[in-house]
Amino acid sequence: MKAVGYQHALAASNPLALQDIALEQPVASGQDILVRVEAVSVNPVDTKVRQRAQPEAGQFKVLGWDAAGEVVAVGDDVNLFKPGDKVYYAGSLTRPGSNSEYQLVDQRLVAIMPESLSYAEAAALPLTAITAWELLFDRLEIQQPSLKHPRPVLLIIGAAGGVGSILVQLARQLTTATIIATASRPQSKQWVTELGAHYVVDHSQPLLPQLKALDLSCVSHVASLTHTNQHYAELVQLLAPQGKLALIDDPADGIDIMPLKQKSISLHWEFMFTRAMFNTPDIIAQHQLLTDLSRLIQQGQIKTTLKQTLGTINAANLRQAHQLLESGKAIGKVVLAGW
Repeated sequence: MKAVGYQHALAASNPLALQDIALEQPVASGQDILVRVEAVSVNPVDTKVRQRAQPEAGQFKVLGWDAAGEVVAVGDDVNLFKPGDKVYYAGSLTRPGSNSEYQLVDQRLVAIMPESLSYAEAAALPLTAITAWELLFDRLEIQQPSLKHPRPVLLIIGAAGGVGSILVQLARQLTTATIIATASRPQSKQWVTELGAHYVVDHSQPLLPQLKALDLSCVSHVASLTHTNQHYAELVQLLAPQGKLALIDDPADGIDIMPLKQKSISLHWEFMFTRAMFNTPDIIAQHQLLTDLSRLIQQGQIKTTLKQTLGTINAANLRQAHQLLESGKAIGKVVLAGW
């Protein structure tokens, strides 16, 4: 089968950073389903793994943790899917990725894709939707107003990216929160406004004066999706006593948690691969939330975050997608479809 992989951790501009290769088609067993991959999207995790993870000598590593395709075979223990089902999923960081014609994936991480979407539109969603859903409801626990926060105020740092684009929508449709999104360019500000943000502020400028001008200088929840180091001191100032801070990025120098103590601010990490990596008892939650997402899309409450398609799935196009994400200028999701 066709696939795209790499043998050495190289810059995305290097032709050897990602290469077109041929691999043996895998066989489904146990809880696994075999999917013929029709479309993939690219996420920051792809670029980070490519830069940091050196494959074993002589071996190719296949990236990709967002896919939509058709089930072609199922393992003996599979009870959620059958051949012919159209599905979407993010999969597991510990297994070969979706940049291949056929991929094995645990059925508990997969859902039937929305009927109203194309493969490309569906492939844009799984990883970021799982991250946003878990961040919003499992980490920040923002479902219901509380005595501490009668109407939650949610600040989303870096809201125009892949995770932010779905997080804004989920928060607007499924919670009572006032949503403050950050974006720095006219096109990204327009994008997050269209997705449902109540207010937009510029993260390239100090945040506190902008929020004070909106009379929103006391924030109950923060989702920091990028550049947490740059904003951390201000976020501690902005957060209300007993507020919640969740992040998904990798602060280069770490963060000092002591400033959180006086306000009893809680710190939460969201890493959507945790359930799959540790085979947690609730691993099937990702099947369930992607199923719920399909329903919300069918009802017109949530829309795909696909923003750009870069052609078919091959090494050259994937290298271009990696470079775009590394530039920090991508809005929404970047997708490749077909072979």
